[in-house]
Amino acid sequence: MKTFVRIASVSQIHQMLGSEPPSHPLISLLRSSQRAPLAPQVPVLNVTFVSALYTISLKQGSECGIKYGRETYDFQEGSLMFLAPGQAVTPVTKPVDLNPEGGGWTLMFHPELIRRFPLGDKMAGFSYFAYDSHEALHLSKPERETVTDIVLRIEEEYRQNLDLHSPELIVSNLELLLNYCKRYYGRQFVTRTSANRDVVTRLEAFLSDYFHSNRCEREGIPSVQQCARQMGYSPNYLGDLLKKETGKSTREHIHFHLIEKAKSLLLGSNETVERIAYALGFEYPQHFSKLFKSQTGMSPAEYRH
Repeated sequence: MKTFVRIASVSQIHQMLGSEPPSHPLISLLRSSQRAPLAPQVPVLNVTFVSALYTISLKQGSECGIKYGRETYDFQEGSLMFLAPGQAVTPVTKPVDLNPEGGGWTLMFHPELIRRFPLGDKMAGFSYFAYDSHEALHLSKPERETVTDIVLRIEEEYRQNLDLHSPELIVSNLELLLNYCKRYYGRQFVTRTSANRDVVTRLEAFLSDYFHSNRCEREGIPSVQQCARQMGYSPNYLGDLLKKETGKSTREHIHFHLIEKAKSLLLGSNETVERIAYALGFEYPQHFSKLFKSQTGMSPAEYRH
């Protein structure tokens, strides 16, 4: 039977790893040299860890097998993995190793650290926290040095005697780190452009087949999540990939194919607008009319005539 271990604080993680108490209650950096085995009372197998913390881990050295999202993933050397609060991690080959050996590090911070700063409202923009594990950020050596340098500055700041300026400096460096990671993900999308174009081609083929095989009437309009599953990605990663390659979101791709199918039905049949709406997977015809007008500037009836 699977056991869930919920991690609510930075100090709890330190206790589980056998490390000394954290210097700051809301943020901590763990290196490989600090790592100790999990406390004896924490089981190793069939355990899923669910954390309330944001976690950023740099892997350097030996593999670390975990199950994260839908995939079993070997956390490869030179890559960054991001976890948002509420995400689950299950070790599959070793005890959970949030602080892998070989020079890696793990930065953890509680949402309360950033809540009263502008960064708290910006976190949704760092969509890579919702990527699947096999969509990790793979860094070059200079990139690893840059992010590690920022992380060490954060550690230096929270280890000092805290003053009125400490929270702002910690959070501003944290935002700098996240912005660099966003830039590096942009680079990763560009350098993998051939593979990305294949994803675009496969998505277009999937949507074309979906709408032309009349699956809409049986199964409804394909969702962003359904498209992502079909492509083997998380919704956020697929959306960011498509934005880089085509300038359009996943939802925009879906709407394009839906409207093209609607145009064919409006001009190539005598079915009522209401019946066409149901055939396209809409529960309410007025929702179809609203979407059609927003995309074409005309109502379905105006387009037909």
